[in-house]
Amino acid sequence: MLALAAADRLYQLSVEPDLFGGAALVRRWGRIGTHGQERIHLHDDDRQAINRFLVLARKKRARGYRPRSCS
Repeated sequence: MLALAAADRLYQLSVEPDLFGGAALVRRWGRIGTHGQERIHLHDDDRQAINRFLVLARKKRARGYRPRSCS
């Protein structure tokens, strides 16, 4: 999981197994302290999900989000 924060906003990315043997890229975002929103992207395998994960993480870092501890 990668948690990114910019000011009072939060953006989380994680790659998780799905029920059909593929991989799910889970994106969560919103203001810190709220429920926010979630979107799940299904992929055929881990490689596709990880590639999408890296693209999205790079874009968010370019917009000012920075890594934060995942505790």
